[in-house]
This record gives sequence, structure tokens and C-alpha cells, in this order.
Amino acid sequence: MDKDELRAWLRLSMTDGVGNDAARQLLACFGSPQAVFEQTETALHQVATPKQAQALLTVPNELAVQCVRTHQWLMHQPDTHTHALWTLGDTHYPPELLQLADPPLMIYVAGQTQRTLGNAVAIVGSRNPTPQGAQTAEQFGEALSAAGLCVVSGLALGVDGAAHQGALRGGKVRDGGSAHTQHWHTVAVVGTGLDRVYPRQHQTLANEIARNGLVISEYLLGTAPLAHNFPKRNRLIAALGLGTLVVEAALKSGSLITAKMALDLNRDVLAIPGSIHATQSHGCHALIRQGAKLVENAHDVLEELQLAPQQQVNLFAQALGADDDTTSDPAEHPLLTHMGYGPVSLDALQARSGQDTATLQAQLLTLELDGAIGKLPGGLFQRLAMT
Repeated sequence: MDKDELRAWLRLSMTDGVGNDAARQLLACFGSPQAVFEQTETALHQVATPKQAQALLTVPNELAVQCVRTHQWLMHQPDTHTHALWTLGDTHYPPELLQLADPPLMIYVAGQTQRTLGNAVAIVGSRNPTPQGAQTAEQFGEALSAAGLCVVSGLALGVDGAAHQGALRGGKVRDGGSAHTQHWHTVAVVGTGLDRVYPRQHQTLANEIARNGLVISEYLLGTAPLAHNFPKRNRLIAALGLGTLVVEAALKSGSLITAKMALDLNRDVLAIPGSIHATQSHGCHALIRQGAKLVENAHDVLEELQLAPQQQVNLFAQALGADDDTTSDPAEHPLLTHMGYGPVSLDALQARSGQDTATLQAQLLTLELDGAIGKLPGGLFQRLAMT
């Protein structure tokens, strides 16, 4: 778009009191943002309230600055990906978002804009998962991506980041190393402007996603990580996926907001059960009690979404390098057998193994250094699935 068109879109999006729904009504009535701002106050009253009409006749204070910032961002095209701005009605605008009651007026995108979404699944969960939860999110992301799905998440710490990382690996398995792929490996929906990365620890991950997928935001460039923006962006995550998989979530969690939004959009909700002792599992258990699909492996997700032909099952097995057989390895450390797969305390391990404290602590340290177990808050331990 040229500078005048860009200015009109930005002005419409920045006008106080004019949300996405009101903006859509204005566009439907007058045809374009430029035409909206050519109207008299009387004409605007056809579809806008008096307060909205007055706001539309007032130029936002930061409009000039935002126009320059956005134009420069669009002109700066990195070597590895593309910057773009997709507006309602644009051929690239994801049709899945149009099913929302308030689809974004514009979405800023950084990534492989020539590709498309394909079949997608959202993976969400705790920002502070157990070690097992983070590993589970990564494994599901990898397996589902290898099976042909795009993994959608929110780039947050914890489950989101793990799911993105797994999806990037699985996408490479799916594509066989080819750079010419039709669909995104993963999509990150963020709650800030795209000229910044939040959290900062995910700068490298965000760059990798842009090289193999897409990072999107509905927020103006320069938007800081404001708390109220993140629950709002969750509706985009829910809309882009055929279903939402919750890996770990407390009872009061943004992931449960995403799950509810998915249900409101008639999308499937799936949840992975966990230990009754882990607060991060309580939200998943609540979802399951309310009718969410209980998921134990990636096959369950494919079947629930009706995306499980044999070719995808084979790709899934290839991604993991094995099938889903969870029988224990007879050569594994005996202490792992005593631990099981849920969080366990030192006292419980002593009771199960019959070992003295010093011996037990030495063995736990060795297993932790080997990456076989993780230490949880409260003096608990949990085994990690070995890959």
C-alpha cells in the first residue's frame, strides 16, 4: 500500500472509541479507510455514535510518528524473512480470523509470507511448567509438526516456547530439509508490537520462527508488553487452530481463557492429564471434567482433529524415532522405576526404594546431571522422558 493508504488504515486503528467491530461497519458502509475520513460528521452518524464521529474527525496525536515508524519497518526487509501488514480484505489475511466476532483490523507479520497456515493446532500452557511439562510440550510440538500440522502458540516462556521449538524441529523432518515448503512450521501470536520481542530471552527463537513460519501481532509497532493485551491476543491463537491443546495449566490460567475462546469458536479442546500433586495440572483436569479430550500422545490429537491418515501416523513415528510404547526399559536405573512419572518427594522415594538418605541423594544428583530427572519446587523430583 502507498503512504496515504497506510496513513488511513493507521488512523482508523488508532481512533479512540472505534474498535474492530465499529471499524468494520465503517468500512462496509464507505468502502475504504480513506473514504471514511472524507465523510462529514452527519454522514458518519449513519454507522457511528456521536462520540465516535467526533473522534474520527480528530487526527490522533501519535499518527505522524506511527506512520513513519510503520513505513520504515515495512521498508526494512531482513535477509531471512519478510515484514508485511495485512488488512481486512487482503488476500493474505488468514480467513480463520474472520470467524472472530472482532477480527483485527490489521495484522503485522514477520516471516515467510508466501506460505499459508494449512491445518493447525494451538498448544498452550503454563509459563512455569514442570520439567516434564516443558518436555511434553516440545515433544508434542515436534510430533504434530512432523505430521503436517502448523503449531500455533504465544511465544511466552514455558510451554509456548517449548512447543515452538519442537515444531521447528518437526517441520524440518516433515520437509526433509527442503526450504520450499507450502505451510508454516509454527506461528507465534504475540502481545506486543513486532518491532520488539517479549520475553527478551526468546529473541533467537522469534528469529528462527520468522525463518520457518510466522510471527504476528495486531498491535501497533512500539506497543509495550502490557498485561491486558495478552488475554486479548489469545483469541487469535484459538481461532488459528483447528483445536487447542493445553499441556499444563493452573486453575486460574490464561491457557484456560484460550480454551474457552476455542470452545466459543466451535474448536476442539484437548488436555494432557498430570499429577494430582502438581498445581500446573489442575487446570487440565478441570477441562477434562468439563468434556475436553484427554490426550496421552500425538496420535490422540490427530484422531480428535480427524487428521490421522497413515501417512501422518508414519511421520509422527519418524519424528520421535520410535512408537508410543511407554513400557519401561529393563536397563533403566531402578530409582526411575520407583519414581514413576509424577512428582515425588524424597521421603516417598525412601519409602519405595528402602535406601538411606545419603545414597538416595547421590543417585538423584547423578540422574539430574544426566538429564533423566528434574527438580521441582517444594523438594519434589520428577523423571523426564528421555529422547
